[in-house]
Amino acid sequence: MAPFFDPAYIKDYGLYINGEWISPTGRELIEVDNPATEEIIARVVEATESDVDAAVSAARASHDDGRWSALSPKERQKVLIRFAEIMDERKAELVEIDIAECGSVGWFADVGQVGGAIAHLRSTIEAMDRFEWEKSSPIHFGNGIGQGQVVRESYGVAALVSAYNFPLWLNMTKLAPALAAGCSVVLKPASTTPLEGLILAEIGEQAGIPQGVINVITGGRIPTQALTTHPGVDLVSFTGSDAVGAQIYQQAAASIKKVVLELGGKSPNIVFEDADLDAVATQVVTHTIIQAGQGCSLLMRTLVHRSRHDELVEKVAAGLAAIKVGDPTAADTQMGPLISEAQRQKVEELIASGVEAGATLVTGGRRPEGLGKGYYIEPTLFANVDNSSRIAQEEFFGPVNVIIPFDTDDEAVELANDSIYGLSGAVNTPDTIRAYNIARRLRTGAVVINGGGGAFPDISMPFGGYKASGIGREYGEWGIEEYLQTKSIGWASGR
Repeated sequence: MAPFFDPAYIKDYGLYINGEWISPTGRELIEVDNPATEEIIARVVEATESDVDAAVSAARASHDDGRWSALSPKERQKVLIRFAEIMDERKAELVEIDIAECGSVGWFADVGQVGGAIAHLRSTIEAMDRFEWEKSSPIHFGNGIGQGQVVRESYGVAALVSAYNFPLWLNMTKLAPALAAGCSVVLKPASTTPLEGLILAEIGEQAGIPQGVINVITGGRIPTQALTTHPGVDLVSFTGSDAVGAQIYQQAAASIKKVVLELGGKSPNIVFEDADLDAVATQVVTHTIIQAGQGCSLLMRTLVHRSRHDELVEKVAAGLAAIKVGDPTAADTQMGPLISEAQRQKVEELIASGVEAGATLVTGGRRPEGLGKGYYIEPTLFANVDNSSRIAQEEFFGPVNVIIPFDTDDEAVELANDSIYGLSGAVNTPDTIRAYNIARRLRTGAVVINGGGGAFPDISMPFGGYKASGIGREYGEWGIEEYLQTKSIGWASGR
């Protein structure tokens, strides 16, 4: 019987391998807690190397016998459409799970977390129609003219390792293009938010995904390393920190696996002297509090022309001070908790380093009063920040924004690019030619001009980073591309 989620009591989950819910070979369990209440809501298993081997073997067999990979893109698309329909039908359940295990506030769980995941799946389905799966043309063949064909084939078995902050969305940004391409997969969701990966196994089964094509295992470092080094895995797609991404890159190198990495960010938001500061302040506040600041592409480094620095600081501080922090299930709550006590301690340590370095702590920086349970921290703003300081260079992954002054356009670009990261960015000025020219100079994978599109332009456009922010691209046909091999076939005319 497939597992189900019921927050009224603790549920123990098995692993989903080869179309069945199985008992693990190991006995170690991981407790999944609600970050808003610290109550245990589920237990999942720490998969062993033997479990990983069984999952990879199931994926390998399902891929190589063609039960999914040999279907036409239209045939796969039909099943994925049903997948999206079932997600819509079960949306209320998915929202409930996200609030409970991830701490998302209700409206964002609905619109952003779950709604965004469904939108991404539908966007991938649409991209399948635009994608050029094969192409034929005349070629020079030997001493004469021949026929050439370029075909796109599934990469094989894909290991999908996702992060905790946008669990359903991140699982789907990997699962959707991998399935669209014809791959079989082993999905390993984050150990703190595994339920939104396990439920996708249920939905895939309902939708008619063949047995063995989707496998879901749970756990932390042990199954991750077993996947990234397994000889039966052809491709690894990972979302998480740059430190862990570097380890995965090294682990996969020994067997020459393809690696797609979507890593950290410290994305700059450039605000020129002629910008609409009310609109910018709203943008800064929103990016600071969304998912309690736990987003790799959020604009958390605000670069503002020195002549408008104090004015913007005042507006953002007022906005952050008014944010309602607390119970994610309450209708008026605007920001929920961090994912864990360990993450809160990391954020608090970085805040302390900013104070010690001499930056101005304008608002926040403490644990909210009256919230004895839950991993909460106040929305926080630093002003007059030195771009070389830790709080300007390191990723908080928490609700902390820093405001850095600049004097010239060249200095703004220099400061923006002075980072190991390059995932997203923004430019704010009514002068669109100036904004575009600045955007072209930024070493980052996406740039949003004057607030449109949030942290990146649109899910139909490629998403990924420069520098330590990653390798490869997700979303749309660019996401599908990562899960495909290219084969050239040629033959002589008349033979």
